[in-house]
This record gives sequence, C-alpha cells and structure tokens, in this order.
Amino acid sequence: ALVEGITDFIDIDAEEARQKYDRPIHVIERPLMDGMNAVGDLFSSGKMFLPQVVKSARVMKKAVAHLVPFIDKEKDELGLTNKSNGKIVLATVKGDVHDIGKNIVGVVLGCNGYDIIDLGVMVPSDKILTTAREEGADFIGLSGLITPSLDEMVHVAKEMGRLNFDIPLLIGGATTSRKHTAVKIEENYSGPTVHVIDASRAVGVVSKLMNNDEKGSYIESVRSDFAQIREKRRKQTLPKQLDIKTARQRKFNIKWKSYSIPEPNFTGVKVFTDYPLDELINYIDWSPFFHAWELKGVYPKILDDEKYGKEAQTIFNDGQKLLDHIISEKILTAKAVIGIHPAYAENEKVITEGIDFNFPRQLIDKGIGKPNYCLSDFISPKNDFIGTFAVTAGHGLEKIVKKFENQNDDYNAIMAKVLADRLAEAFAERMHERVRKEFWGYAADEKLEDKQLIKEKYQGIRPAPGYPACPEHKEKDKIWKLLDVERNAGITLTENRAMYPAASVCGWYFSHPEAVYFSIRHTDKIMNSL
Repeated sequence: ALVEGITDFIDIDAEEARQKYDRPIHVIERPLMDGMNAVGDLFSSGKMFLPQVVKSARVMKKAVAHLVPFIDKEKDELGLTNKSNGKIVLATVKGDVHDIGKNIVGVVLGCNGYDIIDLGVMVPSDKILTTAREEGADFIGLSGLITPSLDEMVHVAKEMGRLNFDIPLLIGGATTSRKHTAVKIEENYSGPTVHVIDASRAVGVVSKLMNNDEKGSYIESVRSDFAQIREKRRKQTLPKQLDIKTARQRKFNIKWKSYSIPEPNFTGVKVFTDYPLDELINYIDWSPFFHAWELKGVYPKILDDEKYGKEAQTIFNDGQKLLDHIISEKILTAKAVIGIHPAYAENEKVITEGIDFNFPRQLIDKGIGKPNYCLSDFISPKNDFIGTFAVTAGHGLEKIVKKFENQNDDYNAIMAKVLADRLAEAFAERMHERVRKEFWGYAADEKLEDKQLIKEKYQGIRPAPGYPACPEHKEKDKIWKLLDVERNAGITLTENRAMYPAASVCGWYFSHPEAVYFSIRHTDKIMNSL
C-alpha cells in the first residue's frame, strides 16, 4: 500500500501492524521505513517519479498519525526519545511567498527519515537562524522564486558566517543556480553550501552530508566545482557594451507616421470580482503543470511519453478531478483589474496618468542593423495607449490547502497550489484575449485556437515585471498605484514585490503588431541604473 500510494485502508492496516509488533515505533522503523526505503531507491534510480513519492509519503503520514498516540503514550511511560536521520530547517526567504518546490522537497526528505521544520514563507533571517540553533538543526534549506530572493539568500549566508554557524546551507528554487550559489553565496559562508536542483537530488545531497565517510570528499568536490565556476567567470570576457546614447540610436524604430494607432473601446479601469473559473479551463497551459511535478515534456505529448506517460496520465486525471471539485464547490475566487490609459514614450520611459514606467534598454553591442530593444520602443512618442493588469486565482487557496494538510494529504495540498497557478496564468491569457478583441479591440476579428493562444500567436505582447524584458520588480508598485490593485483585486505586494496570493500575475499590454519579447542581460541592468 505504501509503495503504491494507496490510502484506502491505511488506518486498518496500521492498527493490524501495531497488534503484530511488540512496540508501535517498530511499525514505523520496520515495515513503513522498509517501504519508504524501497520508494527512495526507486525514485533515485528513476524507476519512480515525484507524484508517486508524494502519494507514498501521504500513506506514511496517515499511518504515522494513527500510531502517534500509542508511541507518545509509550514514550511517556518509558522516557524514550525520537530517532531521526537528521533535522532540517526549511524556509522560503523574506519577501517571497512561493513554496511549492520547498514543500515537495520537505515531503521527500521527510519520507527518508529526516525531521523537517518548515517555517513557511516570508521568513526573516533571524527567525531561520534562531530556529536552527534552538532546534539543533543539521541543515538549513532556503527557497525562493523571485529574483530579489537571491539577495536575501546572500544575506542569510552572511549572517550564518557572522554567527559562527558551520552546518550545511542548502539553496534551491526556480530562480537559483549553481553559478549564483558559487559566485554570490558560497564565498559569504565558510560552512558547506550546496545548490540543490530539485527534489530528486535532495536526498542524495543530504545523505552524503550526513555520512561521515562521504561528507569530506563530497564537500571538497562541491567547493572545487564552485571555485571552477568563479574562475571561469573571472576569465570570461563580457560582450562589448554600448553607451546609452548609441543604444538609443540603434533602438527598434517603428514608422509611427504611417501607423494608425488603434483607439481603445474604453479607457480607464475595469474590475472583475468573481470571474467564472469554468471559463478559464480551455486557456490552461498544462505543460508547466507536469513540470511542477518534475515530469519533463510538453502537453499533450507527455501523456504518451514512453518514460513519463503513465505517471503523467495519472496526475493529469487527479488534477482534473480536483479542478472539477474546486470549480463546482467555488473553492477559489478569481479576481482581476485591468486598465487602458493614454500614454506616450520618451526614451526609456512610458508615461501614463502621471506615472513613469522605466524600462531598461538592451546595451550589448549586437552590431549595426540589429536593434537594441526597450519596451518603450513599442509605444508612440505621442497619442498612444498602454494597458496594465493584475489577476489572481488564489483567493480561497489557503483554506483548501490547510484542509488537506490537516488530513496529512500533502499530495492534494501541493496539487491545489499547482492548479491555482495554472488558473492564474489561464486567467491572464483570457483577459488578454478579451482586451485584444473587446476592451481595446485592436484585434477584434482574431480567431485563434487554444494551442495558438498558448504559443502567443496573437498581435501584441503581455510582458511582466521581473521577467526578461523588464527584470525590475519595483515597477509593480506603479501598476498597483495606477490600478489600485490591492483594493480592486485583493492582491498585495511583499517588501520584495512578490505577489500575494502567490497564484497571481501582473504586467502590461502592448498593442503594436511589431512588439516582441526580448531579454535584458545582467550587464544591461547595471548600465541602465548608472
């Protein structure tokens, strides 16, 4: 039942096992841990995938929940203490609210006999370090999704050094990398620092660091790898940079005199307080759903994939079942606010309603004839318009997640968060379609299939602050002011500009048919700030 992730008769099975063994703790230490060890071996060898591991963990948790009262009673009578493979403090750092990856790692490590102290999201460094010291933690694991979280991780590493910690620091999350860990984090902390790519690597990393025979050589290999990354970066020749004056001369030039700027069907702000979720289903891009569960592939092809297909079909069916429940029971509420306002461009600024959006320009020398893009290039120097938006599908999520967690059901708790993220992105897609066809109306006759929408085959773009065309999260403040987002959609910003609820999306609408996505490099950002 544990290896297969079946919970139907788990209380009966756990009680039957308790009657069979001399002590209730033996049920955990023998059949349950044997099962989890089998799961761990299958997972590490690639014969079992993450969703099944989380399901097995659900069985383990429910069985343990049945046994705990008996174990506690025995501990009180005999003065016994718990045994574990090690204690790990996990936290999403201050200013960040994203925790799906962290929660998955916690479940997987918990399955392998580690005590997990999960401090949640938006956790300041002093709380992380105080908890680690008071609990006698063997590891600290930091997670984050937005780019400002990288700076917060550096701060935690510095504090660990200042306070003379020596336990391993584990770094993970979508925005993290080996390179950043090597260059920015490891040199600020004398203890072991390891970048953990995903949940499938976490157990291997932690077990090596807990094994006295392997620990020294493993730490040395990681430090050697990081030193090579730093040396390679030191020797790297940066691409030639243009000064801002030259970059502007090479901007993307639109022939505004021969272009008829489309007049919106409305200007101002529109608010949507309870958008129908069932209208969003056809706009869901399912590929990231599978990626969240660490299954690689593109929907729908992944359902027939030789390696992942069976597991992908199972979680897809589970996801559809929970999505139907969320919609039929109105568990989540979708809210949005959009705006279309008169605007004009001035160098790298787009000015609207007394607000200056500051967009960085590409400064790398790409050669004559290749434009150095800035988002302001797609707005006319006079009499144009810009759209802004903020949408969320996360209101109500905490309640259902808490319900599942109270039932020791991490699988559905994680599934609910993944689905909320998909609904938020689908909501952004749907609202953009309505803007193009209805509210702005510059593509009123657009007829695109769902696949074409997902591949962004429409006119105009929908960039977001914090993403490649505009990496600066602080621009969100101006969207919040222009649209009164907190009042109109109930979405707040943390001090590092993460959106809460986490299942939220914001950005701009650009209507011009030649508007494209592009990337601002780190060196561009530095030069633009000078």
